[in-house]
Amino acid sequence: MASLVSALRSARSAVSVVVRRELHGTPRASMQVTVRDALNQAMDEELERDERVFLLGEEVAQYDGAYKVSRGLWKKYGDKRIIDTPITEMGFAGIAVGAAMAGLRPICEFMTFNFSMQAIDQVINSAAKTYYMSAGLQPVPVVFRGPNGASAGVAAQHSQCFAAWYAHCPGLKVVSPWNSEDAKGLLKSAIRDDNPVVFLENELMYGVPFEMSEEALSKDFLIPIGKAKIERQGNHITLVSHSRYVSHCLDAAAILAKEGVECEVINLRTIRPMDVETIETSVMKTNHLVTVEGGWPQFGIGAEICARIMEGTAFNYLDAPVTRVTGVDIPMPYAKILEDHSLPQIKDIIFTVKKTLNI
Repeated sequence: MASLVSALRSARSAVSVVVRRELHGTPRASMQVTVRDALNQAMDEELERDERVFLLGEEVAQYDGAYKVSRGLWKKYGDKRIIDTPITEMGFAGIAVGAAMAGLRPICEFMTFNFSMQAIDQVINSAAKTYYMSAGLQPVPVVFRGPNGASAGVAAQHSQCFAAWYAHCPGLKVVSPWNSEDAKGLLKSAIRDDNPVVFLENELMYGVPFEMSEEALSKDFLIPIGKAKIERQGNHITLVSHSRYVSHCLDAAAILAKEGVECEVINLRTIRPMDVETIETSVMKTNHLVTVEGGWPQFGIGAEICARIMEGTAFNYLDAPVTRVTGVDIPMPYAKILEDHSLPQIKDIIFTVKKTLNI
C-alpha cells in the first residue's frame, strides 16, 4: 500500500512539472482578425482616445459603411462623430480639410479611390500643400481612406490603382497596408500623424483573416509610417510589393522554394516616404530584384523603385536587370477572363523570377 501511495505521489509530481512547463512555455495569445475588423478596431480606438477624431463619408454612419468597415461606430459615437455625407466627394473632402485646419483630426472615407478623382483638388492643392505654403504654421492632419486598386467585375472606371498618382505629390504620405496587422497599426499612426495621409486599402482583402498577436491587438499598437517589412527571408532574389500582391509574392515564393529558389519578400507598407534602405539592403544580399504591383507600368511604383536602385549603391550589386510585374497597360476590361489577364498572377511572378535568374 505504501509503495502504491509513493507511486501515485511520484506520478502526480511528474504531471505537475509537465503542467508547469507547458504553462511556462505557452506562446502569447493571438487570434484571427479580418482586415475589415482590424480597420474598424483602429478607428474605434482612435475615436475613443481623441475627441478631435471623427469619420465622414458616404454611408459610413447608419449603413455601417459600404463595405462595413465602420460597423457599429455610429451607434457608439453618434451623429457628431460619424457623419453621413451627400454624394459629393469634392464637398466632403473640402469639409475634412477645413476641419483639419481648424484643429480636428478627420478620417475622410471615399467609397472607392476611383471617386477621389472628384476631390483631387482638395487632396493635392488644399491638403498636401498648405503646410509648406504656410511656412509650417498650418498643419493638415487628415486621413483619406478607402478601397484602392482593382476589385472584381467592376470594369475600367472602378479598377485602378492610385498609389503612384498620390505618391507623386510632395506633402502627402501614402500608405498601402497588406494584412490585418498593417491595417490596424498603420491606420492608427495615420490618424495621429500631423500630415495628410492617403490610406489605400483593398476591397478584395477586407474579408481575409490574418493572425494578429497579442501585441497587435493592444490599443497601444502602432506601425511607423515609412518602414517596410521583410515578410519572408531569402538569398536568391528580392520581391518587393504592396497591398494585395504581397500575398501573390508569398505564394510564388512558396512554390519556388520547392525548386530550390529562395525569395526574400518585402512588404512596402508605405509608398511615400518609401523605405529604400530596406530594399537596397536586400538587393545587396540577393543581387536580384523583381517588383510586383497591380497598377499600370508607366511611371508606377516599380518604375520608381528601379530608378532608386539605379541611382544608389545597390546598383553595383545587381547580377541582372531589375524586372517589373505590373498590371497591363490598358483600361480594365469587364470580362473575367480578360480581367484576369490584365492583372499580375502568381504564375507571372514565377516566370519573371526564373527569367531574371536565368533558370
